[in-house]
Amino acid sequence: MRISPAKAIELLRCGEVVAIPTETVYGLAADARNESAIAKIYATKQRPANNPLIVHIASAAQVTEWASEFPPLAQQLAAAFWPGPLTLVLPARAEVSQSVRAGEPTVALRVPAHPVALALLHDSGLGLAAPSANRYTQLSPTTAAHVESGLGIDIPVLDGGACQVGIESTIVSVHGDGWQLLRPGMIAATAIAAIVGKPAAQLGTQTPKAPGQHLLHYSPRTPCLLFTSKAAMLRYAHTKPTAAALLFGDEQQITQHDVYLPHDPALAAEQLYAALHQLDAAQADVILIETPPAAPAWEALHDRLQRAAYQGHDQND
Repeated sequence: MRISPAKAIELLRCGEVVAIPTETVYGLAADARNESAIAKIYATKQRPANNPLIVHIASAAQVTEWASEFPPLAQQLAAAFWPGPLTLVLPARAEVSQSVRAGEPTVALRVPAHPVALALLHDSGLGLAAPSANRYTQLSPTTAAHVESGLGIDIPVLDGGACQVGIESTIVSVHGDGWQLLRPGMIAATAIAAIVGKPAAQLGTQTPKAPGQHLLHYSPRTPCLLFTSKAAMLRYAHTKPTAAALLFGDEQQITQHDVYLPHDPALAAEQLYAALHQLDAAQADVILIETPPAAPAWEALHDRLQRAAYQGHDQND
């Protein structure tokens, strides 16, 4: 059900959920200070309550409304990458909803770079909890049609066109003068290190929980298998005539349902979920996925595809 920005604000202020566009993926938004609205996010997504939510805010000036600390290192990252696909995990103010932060002492914050989302945040005056607008562990939506396909046509959707980044934000935890990478995204760890002048700390026992850490995630309904070479994919496809394939570059046909992604990691990320939605609709028995190039710029795509294919296994020569 497509709605106007004014209707979206009306529904959000009344404690309802609304699917909204961001530059990463569509989010299932609700007022982050309304406990019953937050409960609707978890219920609609069938998401476990121990999985925290990202709060979307209109500007870095609002960070201290949610976080008890805004360290200089976090301020550097906000100045460099906001609005944009970077989420900062910071110590939470005591009054921030336990449901939003899943009982953690931290809160995840982001300023999105989508004009429709930013206008909605400014005009509504709300902080919006907005995980991806899909069922838990399933494929994230990058169009309004993906939202309706996954959650049903009755879900209110503010249509902002196709998402331009295409995969979820980089998540960074900041405490004092150190940082940790909790989820890779299209803002790479090398870019973050260049801004703050130090590498990430190793993940340890005190690492905060963050969205997207479940081993099975970003997953089509169709089973997926990762392959390290096109030759191995081709041999396997001969045994599975109803297979479909996701490939990087169009040098070789593998199945009758091939979808090709560009060799450029930013363009490939933008198109990734749309490609997987297309392959999922092909009603194949299995989706064969070529492993992306082994380079830092491809880290986020490796992460998403490994989770999409979890419980399958890598195939090689």
